[in-house]
Amino acid sequence: MIPLHKLNELPRTLRLRKSASLFGEAERRLILFGQLPKEETEYFGRVAELLAKDGKFPEAAIAALKAAQNNFAAAAANGKKDTGEIRRTLNTVHYILLAETGRYPADWDFIEAKGKLDSSKHHSFSGMQVYLEDIRSPFNVGSIFRAAESFGVEKIWLSPLCADPHHKRAERSAMGCVDILPWERLVNDPFAGADASENKAPPAFSTGPFFALETGGTPLADFSFPSCGIMITGSEELGVSPEALAVADVSLGRVSIPIWGAKGSLNVSVAFGIAMQAWASQLVK
Repeated sequence: MIPLHKLNELPRTLRLRKSASLFGEAERRLILFGQLPKEETEYFGRVAELLAKDGKFPEAAIAALKAAQNNFAAAAANGKKDTGEIRRTLNTVHYILLAETGRYPADWDFIEAKGKLDSSKHHSFSGMQVYLEDIRSPFNVGSIFRAAESFGVEKIWLSPLCADPHHKRAERSAMGCVDILPWERLVNDPFAGADASENKAPPAFSTGPFFALETGGTPLADFSFPSCGIMITGSEELGVSPEALAVADVSLGRVSIPIWGAKGSLNVSVAFGIAMQAWASQLVK
């Protein structure tokens, strides 16, 4: 750690960036090891005090820095073991400094716990499955995995061109869910050449029926979700393919999320989470 007098001698922008890095790395160590040594806690209290004397911060940021100084001092003096409070204090100062330097993080840059999820606590609804058709963004794939695990999905099927769940950004947004939620990537497009009129599951799937999360369907509140079935979620730009829609339309149809804003659409992972919560709620009832 850089000595305080050297930190204070740095130009302001460099001092803030260096301090942001220090607080961010400290939070990561706290996540990994479960505690910070007393001398580190004292050090970050003194850094917070130094930063609070910077008169160029907004008033709310200065108040938060002073509160951080007090939290670190109390933790060091009392041997406080509340890692949650210490982590929140580190996190608060870290993002105050990033905001001040204009270095706002992207969604996939947020810190996550490094430990794996406890698979014994994963519970699913038997027969609740989803098919991700050509979701291009690893971030969206990871977010969908996180929502799917939260709402009890039994299995996720991936199209051949769907983004990799083990991509770095997918794993960060999934926060461990890729490792405990069963999933399978199909080698070929299961709906290509499918005869929708037969109203049966394509050979790639062991079960059905199907419905699509797509515009122009039954409003979410009125849709009757199945006890067993596969929800098809399409790509960010193009939605569900015509071939998959044809199969869904002769099976259970389409479910749509009514919206009233100017944008006219939702991020695919947000829409997925809304639909999954509605499905899970019906299954619970």
